[in-house]
Amino acid sequence: MDILLMILAATIVLGVLVFIHEGGHFLASKAFGVRVTEFMLGLPGPNIGFTAGGTKFGITPLLLGGYARVCGMEPGEMSPHLREVLAALYRRGTANMEDIAVDCGIDVEAAYEALEELVEWGSAIAPLKSDRFNTYRAPEFRPSKRSVRKAQQEGGLVPVAYAQGQARPVADPEELFQSEYRQQYRSLPFWKRSVILVAGVAVNLLFAVVTFVVVFTFIGADVQYVDTGEIAHVTLAPLDAVIYGFSYIGAVVEAVVGLFNPATTVQVIEGSSSIVGIAVMSGSAFQAGASQFLLFMAMISTSLGVMNLLPIPPLDGGRFVVEVFQKLSKRTVSLRAMNALSLVGMALFLCLFVVMVNQDVQRFVFGNW
Repeated sequence: MDILLMILAATIVLGVLVFIHEGGHFLASKAFGVRVTEFMLGLPGPNIGFTAGGTKFGITPLLLGGYARVCGMEPGEMSPHLREVLAALYRRGTANMEDIAVDCGIDVEAAYEALEELVEWGSAIAPLKSDRFNTYRAPEFRPSKRSVRKAQQEGGLVPVAYAQGQARPVADPEELFQSEYRQQYRSLPFWKRSVILVAGVAVNLLFAVVTFVVVFTFIGADVQYVDTGEIAHVTLAPLDAVIYGFSYIGAVVEAVVGLFNPATTVQVIEGSSSIVGIAVMSGSAFQAGASQFLLFMAMISTSLGVMNLLPIPPLDGGRFVVEVFQKLSKRTVSLRAMNALSLVGMALFLCLFVVMVNQDVQRFVFGNW
């Protein structure tokens, strides 16, 4: 029963906090007119959900995570054939890459690369597993009521709805391309891309500060003093709770910075926890009551936000560093370079994960830490 409680509590904590984090990316993207094709609670995989406003919202079986699929974030230069490939696909509605290659007068490999990029843009539907060939489809299009009403009032052409895979006329390929390009992350100026990248972190930290205020001002929390070991029920004024929240964020930032100091690296890692430790502490906080559980969520939210600022791809901080490099150098980081950086980052995190899981098992299972 205790194990089930730990799993449930950890799922709630991580599910809510990752949802909040990805929600920050989602809201910032939509505010800047960038297309987001999926918003999922859970790691990528089979999913169930519903579609609204061009975004599929849902859940996947692996709930310890989540993602928002922001379109146009693929690294490297754009394919030079996107305009003609996009127009050819929309005129056909449904086509395989060989058809597109013939229509555009390009080789099959170039057609494939352009079609895959358009899939990343949300401007094309990827082949289904049931397709015998690599068949791509034009996405469903439903004009908004506002655009229809505006066209009627101005006496212009009323936008027409198209089903997925349905052919549609393309009068101006350049206009079609620009309408799709404007909905991509890569079309934005540097400052807007930066806001999208740090929005998840900002929402995590905001959630932590608001939670500290709610707990300490309206509920109160039991706090143990380090010097005396005494436990006292503490309440704070709203401003004091806000100050406490920011001081805690500062302490977490200082601890994370300690990872890069050889003198404190081991100490910081020993004071950190993996998913095993988070699960155990989630269960304990859940049993301790609402105020302790909320405080624990605020602390984990702070850690999640600050850790995502680390300048290591594929974390938000790593992507932000890449954006700064591209802005200052006027050069685009290639797909190959970005993949290499991401692999190095993943290898580093895998090593940290193994070390922290081992110490959590020793600490919580065997009591040897």
